[in-house]
Amino acid sequence: MRSALFLLIKGKFMETFSKITQSFKNQSFMKTIGAQLDLVDDGKVIISVKLKQNMMQQHGFGHAGVTFSIGDSAAGYAALTKMEEHQEVLTSEMKIHLLSPADGKILKAVGSVLKTGKRLIVVKSDIYSIKDEKEKMVATMLGTMVPSIVSS
Repeated sequence: MRSALFLLIKGKFMETFSKITQSFKNQSFMKTIGAQLDLVDDGKVIISVKLKQNMMQQHGFGHAGVTFSIGDSAAGYAALTKMEEHQEVLTSEMKIHLLSPADGKILKAVGSVLKTGKRLIVVKSDIYSIKDEKEKMVATMLGTMVPSIVSS
């Protein structure tokens, strides 16, 4: 019985993984900035992007808009791991605290689910700047996702 349950859970997760990877491929903005999906786990998603010159702000640091974008997507996809097959999620609100300049070569967003409810999913995302293989947290985000039904 236990192994049958594991296979059922594993099968459902594989469907979720496929759904998320396909959705990520269809996200024009993530494609535009060259973001990549690094990890999809139950309640956790990691997205990273190599910072290019056209993603910098006037002082030479990674732009907060890029930070926010990958953080929002990582948190949203983390929420999607908790949804049923026929559901999607939309961001209802998202707050960002910029903690330090993004002075690395790569930004990495670690999105996670704090609480899943029927009508709201509370999520967070921590964003790190990576320089010389060292990670520095540059932002933290807290937000709310709303489940929606996929229209076919």
